[in-house]
Amino acid sequence: MKKLLVLLTFIFTSLLVNAQNTVIKAGHFFDARSGKMLDNQIIIVKDGKIKEVGTNLKFNKTDSIIDLSDSWVLPGLMDCHVHITANFPYRNLQMEQMFASESTALRAIRGSVVAKQFLDNGFTTIKEIGNDANYATADIIKAIKNGWIQGPTIIYVGKIIAPYGGQSRGVNPEHEHIWNFEYIDADTPNELKKAIRKNMYNGATAIKLVTGDNGIYNAEDIKAAVDEANKYNIKVTVHAQGDLAATNVISGGAAAIEHGFGLNNEQLQLMKDKGIFLVGTDFSYDNWYAYGLDAATATALNNGLVDRLKRAYKIGTPMAFGTDIIVDLPELNRVQSSLKVLETWKAAEIPAFYILQTMTINAAELLGIDKERGVLESNYFADIIAVKNNPLTDIEAIKTVHFVMKEGKIIRNDKK
Repeated sequence: MKKLLVLLTFIFTSLLVNAQNTVIKAGHFFDARSGKMLDNQIIIVKDGKIKEVGTNLKFNKTDSIIDLSDSWVLPGLMDCHVHITANFPYRNLQMEQMFASESTALRAIRGSVVAKQFLDNGFTTIKEIGNDANYATADIIKAIKNGWIQGPTIIYVGKIIAPYGGQSRGVNPEHEHIWNFEYIDADTPNELKKAIRKNMYNGATAIKLVTGDNGIYNAEDIKAAVDEANKYNIKVTVHAQGDLAATNVISGGAAAIEHGFGLNNEQLQLMKDKGIFLVGTDFSYDNWYAYGLDAATATALNNGLVDRLKRAYKIGTPMAFGTDIIVDLPELNRVQSSLKVLETWKAAEIPAFYILQTMTINAAELLGIDKERGVLESNYFADIIAVKNNPLTDIEAIKTVHFVMKEGKIIRNDKK
């Protein structure tokens, strides 16, 4: 009996030592830190994380081999501004109608579908930025973690916190607070703190404020929110366009400004100095037009974004990629509609390597996950994708995803 136990122990130990790894042969490999492509790299994956990366690495015959020698291998992409549960009719955006006509359950079902679209197209991490009814995304996250559905890692802000009225317009007094389906009214530092705690209770891992729509937070308001969130090691990001609203966000020390369409050079420089990210949501002409704007206005707004992108890149304002699409374009799904924003980045002549960094290492830093995601290095989660063409030649090559791995699990492999 003793000999049998010794034998079984030996066999079990041998199995652990020789446990099967996944070995990826990467013909071209994006080093997100340097922004350069490396050739002929090997990635060894074990237990959901990257064990080793390099050339001529040794591996076992029993390991599972994935041959991506003719592909461009990248860290999983990240979108820092998405609304997976929202979808408005083409050229007919009416937020108040959505409050009244779509239940939280319906929004969660839509969100689970859109989340899978993001994952299948190479976005292994997203930041759900709100407008998801009564915390619909919290349940989507639970479903993903339980393995009921597939989706990316989701950083989640919960309900959007804003001055009275949220982002609603023209609601009559008989329907006061209909916006609370998606927003929390907070007009003082104490109300901001309470709103943050409510969101955290309901699953938020980040906080979003809106300023400049139905009221402007002062710098002290922003700082109060940032200080409260910092107690729990979460970050505050703020929807702001420019002018006084954005200046107060910068002074208050938020982690990022969302949109920032009207930011001037002085504000962009202050953001650089303080390490505040710009999540620019740089709509293409087609995206603006889809929201119901006329052709002239859509063109003017797009031109303004091209100019702001150029200035932000030249100044060195830290940027993380975000899209903000809530209206799908005809015949396109949410991710395809979102990636139309690449036209704006290209028009602004932003180098492709930097755009990729905004989708990987920069985004991870903003989201507070830069010690575990955003680069392909040892001990990082194995969030790995492959595309058919070189994205450094044309950034739109990220639309040619044919392999997706999330935390070591193969989600998509078109070569199988």
